[in-house]
Amino acid sequence: MHEVTLHAMRFHALVGILPHERSIAQPIEVDLRVRVADGDVVVDYRALYDVVSGVIGSGPIDFLEQIADRVADGAIAHNSRIRWAHVAVRKPHVALPGPLAYTEVAVERSADA
Repeated sequence: MHEVTLHAMRFHALVGILPHERSIAQPIEVDLRVRVADGDVVVDYRALYDVVSGVIGSGPIDFLEQIADRVADGAIAHNSRIRWAHVAVRKPHVALPGPLAYTEVAVERSADA
């Protein structure tokens, strides 16, 4: 197997449950790492990017966990040679009472699960 990583993809999205998060897009950063079974066919990086972009652009999403889940599932469904996916989603602007660089949610999925 080998790994393919798309690191620090940046989007603006409607993410969150607060009223302003439902109407004002905010920056979101996504990492996608997949493990690919050996074979002759390569994984199209553009298609993996499109999986992430499609999830982000699907409309308001309540939680980062939902983005991570949908991206992982979409990556595995994209190509039968993808055996595993790890997704990290970061949101730098979180409504908390103190300084914070970002909030991150990460998820792993296996094609066997």
